Amino acid sequence: MKAKLKAELTESLHLPKDLMFGAVIVTATGNQEVYVENYKGILEYSDEKIKLQTKSCYLTITGRNLVISYYTNDEMKITGYIQGIRYS
Repeated sequence: MKAKLKAELTESLHLPKDLMFGAVIVTATGNQEVYVENYKGILEYSDEKIKLQTKSCYLTITGRNLVISYYTNDEMKITGYIQGIRYS
């Protein structure tokens, strides 16, 4: 009930869902860069797979020569040859 009310309020006030629900934001620039916002932690990190915990799911980036170029408590930049982005 509380989640439904929050969703309706967010929609009616046209508030950003990422702020209200802490939703992960993924921005891909071609197949060479991915910016991730609102993640909770790094679960797995190799040059072929980076798995992150978000508030509501796992986010897995796959590819070749993957590197976390930088990260803060709120966001990170992943570079390399991006082959897949999967939510689970």
